[in-house]
Amino acid sequence: ASIATLLDHAVREKDDDLRKLVVLTLDKMAMGGIYDQLGGGFHRYSTERTWTVPHFEKMLYDNAQLVELYSEAYRNWKDPVYARVIRETLGFIKREMTSPDNGFYSALDADSNGTEGEFYVWTVAEIEKILSDKADVAFLKTVYAIGAEPNFEEKFHIFRLEKPHAELAKDLKMTDADFEKKLADLQAKLMAVRSKRERPFLDTKILTAWNGQMIAGYAKAGEVLKEPEFIQSAIKAAEFILKNLRTKDGRLLRTYGKTADGKFEAKLNGYLDDYAFLIHGLLNLHDATGDKRWLDEAKTLADIMVKWHGDGDKGGYFFTSTDHEKLFARPKDYFDNAQPSANGMAVRYLVRLSSKTKDDTYRQLAEKSFRQFAGVLRANPNAVPSMCLALHNYIDEKGAVPDKKEPANQPKIVPGKEKTEDVVKLVSAEADKPNGDKQVITIKLAITSPWHIYANPAGNPTAAGGQTTVTIRADGKLIPAIITYPKGETIEDNVVGDYRVYEKEVVIKATIDLKVSSPLEVSVKVQACTAGKNGRCLLPTTLKIPVK
Repeated sequence: ASIATLLDHAVREKDDDLRKLVVLTLDKMAMGGIYDQLGGGFHRYSTERTWTVPHFEKMLYDNAQLVELYSEAYRNWKDPVYARVIRETLGFIKREMTSPDNGFYSALDADSNGTEGEFYVWTVAEIEKILSDKADVAFLKTVYAIGAEPNFEEKFHIFRLEKPHAELAKDLKMTDADFEKKLADLQAKLMAVRSKRERPFLDTKILTAWNGQMIAGYAKAGEVLKEPEFIQSAIKAAEFILKNLRTKDGRLLRTYGKTADGKFEAKLNGYLDDYAFLIHGLLNLHDATGDKRWLDEAKTLADIMVKWHGDGDKGGYFFTSTDHEKLFARPKDYFDNAQPSANGMAVRYLVRLSSKTKDDTYRQLAEKSFRQFAGVLRANPNAVPSMCLALHNYIDEKGAVPDKKEPANQPKIVPGKEKTEDVVKLVSAEADKPNGDKQVITIKLAITSPWHIYANPAGNPTAAGGQTTVTIRADGKLIPAIITYPKGETIEDNVVGDYRVYEKEVVIKATIDLKVSSPLEVSVKVQACTAGKNGRCLLPTTLKIPVK
């Protein structure tokens, strides 16, 4: 989700520096051992910083997201490496992860014979025996950076690229076509041997959510690469899920698989991610085909999701349905992890539905969710990139394109590189004359326009996490203090609701007991933000100063 959001931002803002970072990441993944150079598809994650040694498990949801990501990258930058990765990965999915019924299996284990990666790694002796021709062996060693020293467990080689195919062909004084043909021939020989090895365990569960992601990947790849076969695979999978993993009243079921008596059945109420990811896949399929059927199916599922998972006017969606078994807590999933959050995807497709159908209901539902999660969007956007992407799409749909002109009073700092401590200064903390057994400390902060910090209280629950907070310490230990905060100015916001802030200069009073004789230190937790349609927030920080 993070890379997809960065890619979208780089394209939208024509940010070449960000584009280079995204391209660097995509290139290194495609060239590393995390990518199965021989059979296609991505392993679960890299265990070290060079992308060489992976955890060898292959997950459907990883490959689904990466196919969609590389497809979007190819759409914008036309790098043939990305097209190759997409085709090879979908070749792996078709070969090893697709059921006879056209659904997609969940995962391939990392182990064979109890040994991590055994199915995928090679010794030089094995390669020499299989290929026999010394020139072919030398060619393969050059292509896959096979040196004298093994790169896995001191005896095996994980295939990786040090250069893209085009550069390798040039180095070897070959045409691209001759290079690719020779490599394909040698790969086929190795694959024939690999296919006879003990295979990793295949988890044949078919999960609605993960299938939705793979449908989205296939549809996007088919659209971008103009490959009807990929689109057909997405259609067949969508038809399978809609036929086999829905109840009579149209609600989704979670999982499909073989029972103990050998029959196949779907079971368990669908969770929020089942709806969010499948609708995402259906909307990508509508993009690729223009067939109204997929838009209608997406709308139907969206309406069901709102009914059974929604939280009314509060916005956001519960992970479980209202008729799910009673849980100690009924969460709203919104942080992105290995997969985008269900709420992030749900809000994103509500925005897409609003755009595609011109139905304002979906836009209003999206706005309620933005209000619900506004606090984390402001305070910790890095944790919710899928929600950020949904918000970007929402702003684009409303025509609120950010003004590229910087305000005249913008701080003299490189735009986009500011930190809260750059624009908020803790000017002083001075102890007033004692009054009986109490003493007041006057704390002054200066805020550079157009920035503000949140008042305490901020007057809006979405801003509570970022509101200004003062603490007093003596010898590093927190001491009791009565903090008197000014009311602040009110900012009107049609999305998250009104909230209060401090601007330019703020004076805060702290009253402490005179019995404290150790040197005192004031800490002020603050977060700088700007208001308006172009508003943004910097990361929170804590400013410190000794009391004079």
